[in-house]
Amino acid sequence: MTEWFEEWFNSKEYLEVYQHRNESDAKLLFELIEKHAKIPERGKVLDLACGSGRHSILFARKGFEVTGIDLSENLLRIAETSARKEKLGIEFIKADLRHIEAIEKYDLVVNLFTSFGYFNNDYENFSIFKSASGFLKPGGYFVFDFLNSVFVEKNLVRESKEVKSHENIIQRRRIEGDRVIKDIIIQHNGSTKTFYESVKMYREQELKEAIRENGLAIKETFGDFTGRNFIEETSPRIIIIAQK
Repeated sequence: MTEWFEEWFNSKEYLEVYQHRNESDAKLLFELIEKHAKIPERGKVLDLACGSGRHSILFARKGFEVTGIDLSENLLRIAETSARKEKLGIEFIKADLRHIEAIEKYDLVVNLFTSFGYFNNDYENFSIFKSASGFLKPGGYFVFDFLNSVFVEKNLVRESKEVKSHENIIQRRRIEGDRVIKDIIIQHNGSTKTFYESVKMYREQELKEAIRENGLAIKETFGDFTGRNFIEETSPRIIIIAQK
């Protein structure tokens, strides 16, 4: 059976809904990583769940040797096209993050922009930390960027509507147990398509414990892309920098 993220992230509608994800957020996060993770010049970077390649491209522009892994053929195609236009030699690989083997070793491994928590159980979700640790050279860095579940619980926008390119896009959000769920309804020329997102919410200590259990030491924790300190009640993100 196709899982929700396989259908949604591989659809043309996904980028239409999320086209507001501009370069500015990606650039802020890149600058934060570059400042706090000491990567050698022309070091090797692995982007786990690279999507359309926004962060991979920023690293490649700075001269790093970049590999991006994602499950969506559609997003990888867009990433490859963007990299080609800039003559950036990024290697993009189609793979399920639950089933990848660490062969090469990297100076930096990243998992960014809530590309986590999609799976049904902790073992599968936390397998990303195991993979990241396995891919890292000794002394290498792992950077993890996720939603702050406490902030989401307090600030959830139940419904939003917008019109883009003659489409009505309705997003309805709810919390069921330990998951935040979103229904995306797209109406166009009398037809309706519905997609679905489901992300398990983890607290700060759960995440840090799972990262440590996979041989990584927590170095710093931030609460947004600008590098403010993480405050559980008010920070929109949790950004963890760890080192092997």
